[in-house]
Amino acid sequence: MKLLVCVTKTPETTAKIAFTEGNRGFNEQGVQFIMNPYDEWYALVRALELKEQVGGTVTLINVGPESNRTVIQKGLAIGADNAVRINAEPQNAFYVAHQIAAYAKEEAFDMIFLGKESIDYNGAEVGGILAELLDMPFISFATEMAVEGNTATLSRDIEGGTEVLEVDTPFALSAAKGLAEQRIPNMRGIMMAKKKPLEIREPVEVGNLVEVSQYEHPPVKSGVKLIDPEDMEKLVDLLHNEAKVI
Repeated sequence: MKLLVCVTKTPETTAKIAFTEGNRGFNEQGVQFIMNPYDEWYALVRALELKEQVGGTVTLINVGPESNRTVIQKGLAIGADNAVRINAEPQNAFYVAHQIAAYAKEEAFDMIFLGKESIDYNGAEVGGILAELLDMPFISFATEMAVEGNTATLSRDIEGGTEVLEVDTPFALSAAKGLAEQRIPNMRGIMMAKKKPLEIREPVEVGNLVEVSQYEHPPVKSGVKLIDPEDMEKLVDLLHNEAKVI
């Protein structure tokens, strides 16, 4: 079975976020980058589990510059067989999906895995656009998957319950918490990763439909107010006049 796992680079979760170019660009100075956790912990590991179950290959794909090599090498160390890097800055979800689709069309993958979203933009857009470009079904936010032959049974959380779906290959899915358990690369995997194939491709031409107007930080959270449990009038007043419904 041919499996493709899409991975992206994101700032480490505790990184201090700042902007440049009049708040139109992200300031990478001093920021530590990691593989997007949803891509690493759930999408990649589930693809590796499936390979171990039924056989086949796991290919990583990343859209990004040379500095993304560290992220790609970690994926290879965890267990992917080979990797492809599209040598371009990932401008937006539409652009990234087109770059991945251009490669995937040549290879006829049985399944394409993505994390449910990236932890920096939280857009959850690439998977749906990619599946549309490849004319294949897309299952989002998958939490469980069982495969029998060419048919997969997937579960995902929905409001008020769980939805169970069946889909035949080829298809794309985005992985949510529960689909797999994190794996830590060992020393043997790290050494083997250096010998695994990494193909560099130039990007295809894609029209840019999105332009960043500006970035801004979310409003600063207010401090916690402690109310005497006997002072119900004060609590009611605050709930009426200061509390915000999100």
